[in-house]
Amino acid sequence: MSSDSRRIARAARYYYDIHQSKQLLPPTPEEIAGAGIDEAYAMQEALQALLIPERGAVVGYKIALTTPVMQQLMGIDHAIAGAIFARRVHSSPATLRHTDYTRIAVECEIAMRLGVDLPARGKPYGKEDVADAVAACMPSIELIDDHACDQYKLVGGCGLIANNAWNAGCVLGPAVADWRALDLAAVVGVMEINGVETGRGRGGDVMSGHPLHALAWVANAVAARDRPLRRGMIVQTGSVVATQWPKPGDTVTVRFTGLGEASVRFL
Repeated sequence: MSSDSRRIARAARYYYDIHQSKQLLPPTPEEIAGAGIDEAYAMQEALQALLIPERGAVVGYKIALTTPVMQQLMGIDHAIAGAIFARRVHSSPATLRHTDYTRIAVECEIAMRLGVDLPARGKPYGKEDVADAVAACMPSIELIDDHACDQYKLVGGCGLIANNAWNAGCVLGPAVADWRALDLAAVVGVMEINGVETGRGRGGDVMSGHPLHALAWVANAVAARDRPLRRGMIVQTGSVVATQWPKPGDTVTVRFTGLGEASVRFL
């Protein structure tokens, strides 16, 4: 085993042990913080391999930090991808145990389900290319476990990448097949906790003014690593509101114009 592969394996085991023990997140170790982006994604993939036996197969991807508000929160100036696992995808309305997470956070997103594969190719995918691949759009609550980290800006881009962009799953509302009748950039997304609005934004608040740009970014990013998007996969296109931290007993609802709503209650 090369020194690089040993470092990748150590990083994966480091984060896996944190997930298993529900430890608070320590400062990112230097050998992870100082890794290049490609190596950080290799660490992420090694972590995914450790998580698949309990969380199920990779059934999609999230994109993190597509908006200025989320980039400011983390102190990182670029988007990041992470995997979504089969057993962490929940149908709305969902009921989840708050204690299953170290510290659960929620975001308000448009999710997309693919109707065809998006294989690797010589020309990068653009907005119009990926639009043809989308079978349905859904209102979605992304679930994030931030390990009770109180210094987001000290995690760093490689620390967030290696730890699978903190994805803890998602709650999906009804699939809307005729989403093309909507202007996804203009739809309004609202998050409420216990019926009280906590934030709102528009679909165009994500990457380059449209959630399809986020999908294209993910398609290109995972194809470059020989893990292309496949038919049936789900892609989370980024939060249109700032992250919130629900408490036990809270009900979180997100609602998008023309797409309906998704909700989850935390016991």
